[in-house]
Amino acid sequence: MERFFLELETPPEVMAGWPHVVIVGGGFAGLKACNALARQPVRVTLIDKRNFNLFQPLLYQVASGLVSEADVASPLRQMVGQAPNIQILLGEVVEIDVARRELVFNDQRYGYDQLILATGSGSTYFGREEWRPLAPPMKILEHADEIRRRLLMALEEAEQTRDPRQRAFLQTVVVVGAGPAGCELAGSLIELMHRAVVRDFKQLRRSECRVLLVDLVQRVLPTMAEPLSAAAAGHLEGAGVELRLGLKVEGIAPGEVRLSGADGEQVLEAATICWTAGVRASRLGRLLGEATGCPVDRGGRLEVQADFSIPGHPEIRAVGDLCCYRHTPEGTPLPGMAGPAVQAGGWVAADILARMRGESAPPFRWLDLGSMAVIGPWYAVADLRGLHLTGLAGWVVWALAHLAFIPDTENRIALFSKWMWQIATRQRTALLITGRPDQHLGVDVGLFRATRPAAAPGLDGAITESGQTAPAG
Repeated sequence: MERFFLELETPPEVMAGWPHVVIVGGGFAGLKACNALARQPVRVTLIDKRNFNLFQPLLYQVASGLVSEADVASPLRQMVGQAPNIQILLGEVVEIDVARRELVFNDQRYGYDQLILATGSGSTYFGREEWRPLAPPMKILEHADEIRRRLLMALEEAEQTRDPRQRAFLQTVVVVGAGPAGCELAGSLIELMHRAVVRDFKQLRRSECRVLLVDLVQRVLPTMAEPLSAAAAGHLEGAGVELRLGLKVEGIAPGEVRLSGADGEQVLEAATICWTAGVRASRLGRLLGEATGCPVDRGGRLEVQADFSIPGHPEIRAVGDLCCYRHTPEGTPLPGMAGPAVQAGGWVAADILARMRGESAPPFRWLDLGSMAVIGPWYAVADLRGLHLTGLAGWVVWALAHLAFIPDTENRIALFSKWMWQIATRQRTALLITGRPDQHLGVDVGLFRATRPAAAPGLDGAITESGQTAPAG
């Protein structure tokens, strides 16, 4: 079998002897590796289930109508496909034959010399997959679209509802998960609702808009320093978000979330429920672990060597959210953020090129740039390696960092202009209700194959569930 490109024609003779590097996944790590290998003496194939790179940190802005889908997604062929040594193929890898160094995707076998796995992660409901149709997660564009669709449909129905109790129910949102994604989503949704009710709806009251942020942890942003956590909580509460912390989600049913805590059980009624609480590595990690004996952590991430390789298979590297990299000075795993993924993808590509020259790359050293979260207009919290920033200063640093990480210049310009427009006018540019109900349930996000439940929310925000997916195992 020819172990290079998927060839319809004989490749240029100059490329015939080059090693073939296959990259699976076009996220932060995979895209960085592609850029580093572009126009180098290697033949690169990038395989992804989708034809675009998604800037996940800004998905909450799609969900809340701040920006549109095209502002946070860029076609892979336009980003790296122009390089003569890079081929992009659309498909899902379903098997890795490590003995023959072959992948199986699109019903064919495909060889590699070096393999970089960067398939990222998806959402997990901790074995309660029946909650997925009731509380959409926020990992792909369809998730953000569904959250926006459900909230806007609820407001539209509330505008036509005579019953005050039903109207209040339709104006209530529950966000499960008090990490950065949950805080950003909650802060953005309450601001959207307040502005929309005041400007665009005649029958609704601002005082009846509620967003409740729920988590088992005792403080929001628990991985950040306590002063930043306290500042974020104070701003969220000042904006109208109700914090329900120290409470465990026991059940989710149509229109309600059941919680338990020290004071007993309580039930929250809400037309819109969102899930940001759990993350699990893609299924490819589990498949590769079974094939190679490589250990995986509780989150399904592969325990890799210091060079990101799989034990016993130096030709296979796992980067980004798919790997558990513990070779840091403190022995703690790299966090699942854009910064570490980009750095790892670039280092692995440089190491492959160095080994081709008979050299060795310097050991990987992660530069910790800190963490941050935007809580509302002109307000963010940032922990820059011990330097704590809040408010406007935090927002400026957050905006600059995100603009720097966005890989596409056109998207960078579009986002900056829309942010400025929204700040100046308080108007959101992407409040269209599009798509079909529960369209996100038919999208396989790379965790576990599941049958689509026959569930669909009606105009009244209620969800009729006649089936459920199998629990994640």
